[in-house]
Amino acid sequence: MAANSSTGSATEPPGLETQWREIDNLNQQQLRAGDSWYLLDKRWYDQWKEYVHTGDQNSSSYPGKIDNTELYEDLDSYHLKERLTENEDFILVPAEAWHKLLSWYDMMDDQPPLERKVVDLPSTVKVEVYPVEVYLCLSSNLESTVSARFSRADKIHAIHQKIRQHFNVSETAESRLWMRSTDTSSERLRNLNMTVLDTCLSSGMTVIMEIRNADGTWPTSRPQIMRNSADEDSYQGPPGVCGLTNLGNTCFMNSALQCLSNTPPLTEYFLKNSYLEELNFTNPLGMKGEIAEAYADVIKQMWSGRHYSVVPRVFKTKVGHFASQFLGYQQHDSQELLSFLLDGLHEDLNRVKKKEYIELRDADGRPDQEVAEEAWHNHLRRNDSVIVDTFHGLFKSTLVCPECNKVSVTFDPFCYLSVPLPVSKERVMEVFYVSLDPTAKPTQYRLIVPKAGRVIDLCAALSQATGIPPNQNPNPFKMAVADVFNHRFYRIYQTDEFLSCILDRDDIFVYQLSSGCVDQDGEEVVMAIYMRERSHYRDYGSGSNSYGTSLFGHPLLMSMPRAQCTREALYQLLLKRLARYVRPLDPSEEVEEEEEDEEELYKAQTNGVSDDEGEEDSEEAGPSKKEEETQESSQNEEQNNCQSEASPSSEGEERAEEEESSSEPDRGSSTEEGQSACGSTDTNSQDATDGDQSAGAEPSGKEEEDEEEPASCAQANKRLPGRRHYTERRKKALFTMQAVNSNGTTERGMGEADGSFSFSSQPYIAIDWDPDMKKKYYNENEAEKYIKHQSMDVPHQQTTVQLQECIELFTTVETLEEENPWYCPTCKKHQLATKILDLWSLPEVLIIHLKRFSYTKYSREKLDTIVEFPLRDLDFSGFLLKKTVNSTEPPCRYDLIAVSNHYGGLRDGHYTSYARNKDNGQWYYFDDSKVTYAREEQIVTSAAYLLFYQRQDKIRHPTIPPPIPSSTQPENHVSSQTCDGMDGAASCVSMETD
Repeated sequence: MAANSSTGSATEPPGLETQWREIDNLNQQQLRAGDSWYLLDKRWYDQWKEYVHTGDQNSSSYPGKIDNTELYEDLDSYHLKERLTENEDFILVPAEAWHKLLSWYDMMDDQPPLERKVVDLPSTVKVEVYPVEVYLCLSSNLESTVSARFSRADKIHAIHQKIRQHFNVSETAESRLWMRSTDTSSERLRNLNMTVLDTCLSSGMTVIMEIRNADGTWPTSRPQIMRNSADEDSYQGPPGVCGLTNLGNTCFMNSALQCLSNTPPLTEYFLKNSYLEELNFTNPLGMKGEIAEAYADVIKQMWSGRHYSVVPRVFKTKVGHFASQFLGYQQHDSQELLSFLLDGLHEDLNRVKKKEYIELRDADGRPDQEVAEEAWHNHLRRNDSVIVDTFHGLFKSTLVCPECNKVSVTFDPFCYLSVPLPVSKERVMEVFYVSLDPTAKPTQYRLIVPKAGRVIDLCAALSQATGIPPNQNPNPFKMAVADVFNHRFYRIYQTDEFLSCILDRDDIFVYQLSSGCVDQDGEEVVMAIYMRERSHYRDYGSGSNSYGTSLFGHPLLMSMPRAQCTREALYQLLLKRLARYVRPLDPSEEVEEEEEDEEELYKAQTNGVSDDEGEEDSEEAGPSKKEEETQESSQNEEQNNCQSEASPSSEGEERAEEEESSSEPDRGSSTEEGQSACGSTDTNSQDATDGDQSAGAEPSGKEEEDEEEPASCAQANKRLPGRRHYTERRKKALFTMQAVNSNGTTERGMGEADGSFSFSSQPYIAIDWDPDMKKKYYNENEAEKYIKHQSMDVPHQQTTVQLQECIELFTTVETLEEENPWYCPTCKKHQLATKILDLWSLPEVLIIHLKRFSYTKYSREKLDTIVEFPLRDLDFSGFLLKKTVNSTEPPCRYDLIAVSNHYGGLRDGHYTSYARNKDNGQWYYFDDSKVTYAREEQIVTSAAYLLFYQRQDKIRHPTIPPPIPSSTQPENHVSSQTCDGMDGAASCVSMETD
């Protein structure tokens, strides 16, 4: 079977349909606390799914050994990479499914399994992908630490015992634990029965054990485990101008906190301790006041003027405690965190202690003013807090039934506006074009294609850019589009696939296949070509005596007529395609070599199938009659070879004498270089190659050589019927070839006895290089070179829109989606009604969420559109339905007070913020713990994500003049440049000072 061809430890797997059914059923298991689940690379799993769904054991999609290489930070420590996402980078399988896959396919050598436990956390049961990793040490030697990982459900007692065991501390010794964070403080861990989660212990922190002295005293009343914080406490900077330490991918939280911190009415509410009288400990929808208290603590520290940076560790832990989606240290959305925080603060500070049931009424033709006042009054009867006072406004929602024209009008409160961005119908894609011309380097193009287009539209755009006209073939552009990843084809696209499945971060190569000059009845085969380098030694430890291989360089896609698919033709074609960076053999280097004993030669193939498979193939060869036919075929081939090899490859080259000995051939390096051009592993496919096998070989007949031909052929024919021995002259080949699976890891049988290929699916061919041959003939520097087309020099023009356009889109009529229909009370059924949202009244502080992240059934993308938003005088009077009745009505003009920014793409990004200090009116740029001065012209960027506006009549003029930047400012507080922090932001943002 194919599944155990590469390893000696894998067991015989069941049929492909059975494999899928068993694993799929096991994956439906419910999570139970204490169970083990395993991380599995998503790419490998997808490859396995494709393989089992083909129903073909010999499919080229065979995944090979389980390979989690892409999940590790490095292959020395095997630490898991940060910010991995489930169902994008990895999938989770239960223990039983993992062990089945492991027994069927085995795992890459030395890779440890990624086992994780299911933990029961507040409000959720989940697999703990990232346990808490802390450092352990004794107070007597703070420099000697050891790292250890614990579950958030573990109790502190487990950590206590771990320290005792590792440092050989007696069970009778009295001790106490301290928790050291990264800020400058330490905290006593008094209750050993509390969980790691409840004690706010997080990765990167240190737990220190202090042992009581023999005289009953403690070495210190408080261990000096960090530098004294007196210097920090003495700092008196501008209140609110304070960074927030990144605890590990918490920039999303820091950005949202900085924006809320610089929202004057909310911050003053907490600084004046008004919240203490309104904490609601009984609200079943709240968090027992814990979120409000944790937020108040952060705000008071930030506005004390005594800290350069505050560590929001307790706040982060409390958020994760009540919202499990924020547990751990993965990247999240600042808008989602803000939504949870505002709702949590509202419920913790709700002045309504007991919510009454209120039946909602439809407008039924009543005036809007009356319905709106009723809706707002009903809202306040259940929701009354500082959050409602500051952030809540009112929508008018109008639904119209498409069948009976029933009009439903309701007024609903809102806390922020999520406005759409105008979506461009075009998309910019960067691709590498690989021409048929072997001397031409790959060229990088920047193309404009339809966003909702298909792969054929990409080919059309590239055809226009390259000037290559289409033809009349089924694929008019004769191009193949592929995603290249890690020296292999991650995916080869069909022309009718949507471009939305190609991400901006993918490395897309477009290969010109042929000019289309094929016979009318001819069929072209598109071959995927991989480059592999052999190791010098066979890998006996894996249960096989084959040589280990590793992929390198860029793969190729090329086509050739199926009728001409012979090993010799492919070898010659590859020599031409690789001519730019592969040096051909000189005539003086074209040494003819002898090969004997077909069976022994087959076993010695360096990249063939295992010995077991060879035996299977021999058994499948059938009865002796079939073997006799094979021997006859081999006899005929030998005769043809003798005739063709009678001519030397070049003038002046002496022909080596033919050995008549039938001894076993050497299986060393000479065999490696003497294999056929294809390196076939099939015993029935030892193809006889002629003297033109090497590039540039020109036969020149010599009559004296012809005279020797009958004797040598007769000698060969004499040996064949006996032990199937023969002696064959072959020119040295630059490389061998081997049919492999789509990953390039597992060999497949290839070729027929007549020298032609037979492929049941997409053929993948590996070019195997001997290390010495590769070093001598393969130019790696030249192979990596490419040309940038002039289209790459044209700066990408970002789309620019006005904020008012986004608000207009928000208030545009739309039809409900099928997943979210409206129940019409007249028709008594769900309808896809038309809906329009209008703004009725606006709050004191208006939060506008720019919907940069677009998620549909078919695509996910981030829009980098520049939204030009005003810093002052944002006028909403044209958008409000509620018109000013008298002079007591508040104005509709707003000024900007804060911005949350997101740099990067969908998966990797970084959050920062701009904010205007309420006391001095100065703008600052907050990048985690770093704070810099900002100028107003720097604020409007394509990274703007959340906009905070305050109504002009509520804005107070600064009572404290803004500070004058000087070189005396502390370097770690205000600097002239700040770079993206530990979340992997895209770029470094230069900041100028006034």
